[in-house]
Amino acid sequence: MSNGTAAMGKMNNKKMHIRCRRCGHNSYNIRQKRCSYCGFPSPRIRHYNWAKAK
Repeated sequence: MSNGTAAMGKMNNKKMHIRCRRCGHNSYNIRQKRCSYCGFPSPRIRHYNWAKAK
């Protein structure tokens, strides 16, 4: 049988996000090579009209 839920704790030791070069947030995905905050390396900064600044 497989290890199940106990094996999921072993997936938590690798970093998924590092600091982005463009926006400075800790949201640059290493595997996808894209920032989830600003969309780097796309030339336009990621922006949505429904995301209102508070």
